[in-house]
Amino acid sequence: MSESAQIIDVLKRHLKSRGLTYPDLASKLALSEASVKRVFAEETFTLQRLEKICAAIGMTMSELVKTSSSAAARSQFLSVDQEDLLASDAKLLACFYLLLNGHSSGEVIERLDLNERSLRSLLVKLDAVRLIELLPKLKARLRVGPVVTWRLDGPVHRLYERQVKAEFLQSEFQGACEALHFRSAELSDASAQILRRKLNQLVQEFADYAALDVNLPASEKHSVALLLALRPWVFSMFDGLRPSKETTP
Repeated sequence: MSESAQIIDVLKRHLKSRGLTYPDLASKLALSEASVKRVFAEETFTLQRLEKICAAIGMTMSELVKTSSSAAARSQFLSVDQEDLLASDAKLLACFYLLLNGHSSGEVIERLDLNERSLRSLLVKLDAVRLIELLPKLKARLRVGPVVTWRLDGPVHRLYERQVKAEFLQSEFQGACEALHFRSAELSDASAQILRRKLNQLVQEFADYAALDVNLPASEKHSVALLLALRPWVFSMFDGLRPSKETTP
């Protein structure tokens, strides 16, 4: 995907995440809906028009370019040594998670009930393994992210797997931002592989939206988790329904 296409893709995702339609944007820009659709379809953005669109949806040009670059990077793995360090200290892992999601040092201090000295200690550790770059005045610049994929055989996954699964599934999944779908059927290998690819695409979209929203104020977002699973499986209930084999005399 070209850089210009990435920028337009970010614009479209930003509109979608804000629940804004082309008619909404047309109204904000004092243009017709047809004109807005044509601009996006033909990718005929002047810098002046692009700046007006950004202002209409609540972002700056620099944020658009930065978000486009972050979205292109998508999700990434950490080294085993980096995961080892995070797995060894729950507060350090929580600090890193908040920084990944765009929280300021002040917000980290408030969320984790820290003082400046204890925060500096955590940031120094993250800087030492090149997860962040520690800047003056307790500011931090991420060297990874904005979305991290934990290794399935890595220390963080091993340490928290059971706890995460148990806590995540303790819900009726009936809230406004909740959904739970379970399906079981007999499929061919080809169909199962197609579904697996679609799940991988959804994971990438999750990473894209996380990159898109990372710079939003904390008051405009909340922590969301996505659990996807697909595997050959037979419900144990069927074990008791199978006819027993008669023994031959």
